[in-house]
Amino acid sequence: MTWLEYEMAKWREGKYPNMQLNEYQKKAKSYAIYPESYRITYPALGLAGEAGEIANKVKKLIRDGYNQEDYEQKKIDIAFEIGDVLWYCATLAQDLDVSLSVIATQNLDKLEDRKKRNAIQGDGDNR
Repeated sequence: MTWLEYEMAKWREGKYPNMQLNEYQKKAKSYAIYPESYRITYPALGLAGEAGEIANKVKKLIRDGYNQEDYEQKKIDIAFEIGDVLWYCATLAQDLDVSLSVIATQNLDKLEDRKKRNAIQGDGDNR
């Protein structure tokens, strides 16, 4: 277990032991402060922005090299951005009236089907 994994596990166990996706989704929605007229739109745009922040941080890891002194801190920074992505995913799913558990299950079923058909690689949603 890396230092990052250890620290994250320690924090999670102390505050939110065994957090489940649907429980997270419910808690996340309580922090959603945007006009009802922007349901779906607001979290979708936020998701794109946060994904861009992750991409930018990873790009800088490539540019600066993985052996730099602050590499562990950069991993933590990326992990926190992933948390922001998760919040937007949870809120967007809630706005669509779909639970994260249903989305996760459907996604794993899709990937398993692709794996069985040797279609993991390639392009397109319907491969």
